[in-house]
Amino acid sequence: MSNQKKRNFQIEAFKHRVVVDPKYADKTWKILEHAIHEIYNHNASGLSFEELYRNAYNMVLHKFGEKLYDGLVATMTSHLREISKSIEAAQGDSFLEELNRKWNDHNKALQMIRDILMYMDRTYIPSAHKTPVHELGLNLWRDNIIHSSKIQTRLQNTLLELVHRERTGEVIDRGLMRNIVKMLMDLGSSVYQEDFEKPFLEVSAEFYRGESQKFIECCDCGDYLKKAEKRLNEEIERVTHYLDSKSEVKITNVVEKEMIANHMLRLVHMENSGLVNMLLDDKYEDLGRMYNLFRRVPNGLSTIREVMTSHLRETGKQLVTDPERLKDPVEFVQRLLDEKDKYDSIISNAFNNDKTFQNALNSSFEYFINLNARSPEFISLFVDDKLRKGLKGVSEEDVEIILDKVMMLFRYLQEKDVFEKYYKQHLAKRLLSGKTVSDDAERSLIVKLKTECGYQFTSKLEGMFTDMKTSQDTMQGFYASHLELGDARTLVVQVLTTGSWPTQPGVTCNLPAEMSALCEKFRSYYLGTHTGRRLSWQTNMGTADVKATFGKGGQKHELNVSTYQMCVLMLFNNAERLSYKEIEQATEIPAADLKRCLQSMACVKGKNVLRKEPMSKDIGEEDVFFVNDKFTSKFYKVKIGTVVAQKESEPEKQETRQRVEEDRKPQIEAAIVRIMKSRRVLDHNNIITEVTKQLQSRFLANPTEIKKRIESLIERDFLERDSVDRKLYRYLA
Repeated sequence: MSNQKKRNFQIEAFKHRVVVDPKYADKTWKILEHAIHEIYNHNASGLSFEELYRNAYNMVLHKFGEKLYDGLVATMTSHLREISKSIEAAQGDSFLEELNRKWNDHNKALQMIRDILMYMDRTYIPSAHKTPVHELGLNLWRDNIIHSSKIQTRLQNTLLELVHRERTGEVIDRGLMRNIVKMLMDLGSSVYQEDFEKPFLEVSAEFYRGESQKFIECCDCGDYLKKAEKRLNEEIERVTHYLDSKSEVKITNVVEKEMIANHMLRLVHMENSGLVNMLLDDKYEDLGRMYNLFRRVPNGLSTIREVMTSHLRETGKQLVTDPERLKDPVEFVQRLLDEKDKYDSIISNAFNNDKTFQNALNSSFEYFINLNARSPEFISLFVDDKLRKGLKGVSEEDVEIILDKVMMLFRYLQEKDVFEKYYKQHLAKRLLSGKTVSDDAERSLIVKLKTECGYQFTSKLEGMFTDMKTSQDTMQGFYASHLELGDARTLVVQVLTTGSWPTQPGVTCNLPAEMSALCEKFRSYYLGTHTGRRLSWQTNMGTADVKATFGKGGQKHELNVSTYQMCVLMLFNNAERLSYKEIEQATEIPAADLKRCLQSMACVKGKNVLRKEPMSKDIGEEDVFFVNDKFTSKFYKVKIGTVVAQKESEPEKQETRQRVEEDRKPQIEAAIVRIMKSRRVLDHNNIITEVTKQLQSRFLANPTEIKKRIESLIERDFLERDSVDRKLYRYLA
């Protein structure tokens, strides 16, 4: 290795100083300023953008960024002031056109200037916290043009005037409007809002306030709503064509407030055309329009709902309390169903199947259907009518529809157990007289009731069907063991289980001798095959076919009559004339039933197989009866019905009510015991609430009755009162 010394390299400064031209910045700026002028004067085609970019780049590099930026601001400001004068000078419609043209020019110029000064935009501006070139250009345009004292108000008034002209039916240049509004939006949301949107909304509110006042004085409700809907749609369309999309909510709120919210009550209550009239006349289109407009404003739908509910309750109340309408139960229920169909249709077609309206409809029906204590009876009579004859020739689907409608009314009843009582009576009559149209329909309704109220509700009804089937088998066995009776089955017996069928007072009449012997044979047979049972004849529920010959011509007929009527007719085989007293003595039929049965055979035209003296519509105790020899009918088989009051008489009604009240007692007690068993200790008010809740699917329990049942349970040591708090009860296991 050589012992050479290490050498240190050193870079020395130039021996002569590099002098930057002191006028470099001014000269370069002059070139750039000239270029900006040329751009604004539309002479940019002769410029070398590469050279200009390099000049601007060098200025920033040599720390003249501030000079460049300030110069740009000054140059653009002076140009914009010139532009401002030319816009101000524009007259009439050319004002907006000139503004739009200059705005487009300014944007193009701004784009070119930004390209030239790109280096400054990227380096100097962020470090010096200045406004970027494009944004600067917009701000200068805003301050020098839009907020110029001679342009600002004029621009606002021109825009509002154009909107007004369009609202009054004129056609305006929407493209130009869109460009100007877009310009305001580009300048910042605050510019758009302060310089246009705020005054636009104020003017609109005033316009619609005046227009709605004018319309409401001269239009009916339907026409007014059409106009309001049209105006609303126009405003939404206006927004899509030339306003900011955020303005839609604001302008629609203005129209809704001025045209709908401020006149809501007047519209729904408008005489001869308001909501009630629309409901009465099924004006689905108008109702739908009202629903769609009112749902846009606070409390709009609740206003419609309240008016509909009060109208519905009022008409429903008239329907169920009008004495004229109560004369025909079937018509009464049909009217309820028609009313329900009508409102269901309105809610589905006009109110968008709104759940709150359906709930209001249901609560209204529940309110007025329970105003009439006879509603459960009438609904059962309606079912009875339909299942006897009203469903003949009706398809299965239609039968289901009718039964579903009945179930819907049934759900509204608070006293479902009262309906059950009547339904049971009517079903018994249908089954025993063989008058039911369709077993399937009967069973279908029972299934629906079972689904709605549980097994307990329908177990007895199902037991009635079982008895009918068992009775058929019993009769086959009876005739098989009495071959001497031959094929002619003169006796058909239905054996009914006491608990399942509606109880009847056990009044038996004196049957004709021929019948008594046969009945005795059946009794012996039945009790021989079933041990430990008792039979009691229910002659008031039976029917008979009697062969009769009238007059000298020997006119023959087969009469279909009740057991009571048969007993009366058989008496005339051995007597020409009989007085009322004699008939009563011989048959021992209860007076009310006897009068009805004689009335139906002597006073009904076409069915008068008997005659009476004196002739009158009612049966008197002094009347005398004899066979009508002149009786004729074009039918061989003649059915003679019993004159019955379709609805219950007042005493019968009281009796049914009493039976219902008696049946309720064990149910209330069972509910109390169930609740107390699980809760052990409970105060009086809570027991009342819980019991009512548990039993509401069957009936509305009376708090007084619940209190009596609690007392009864205390007496029987199921519960005890607390020694300190007398309102507290304890369960005793």
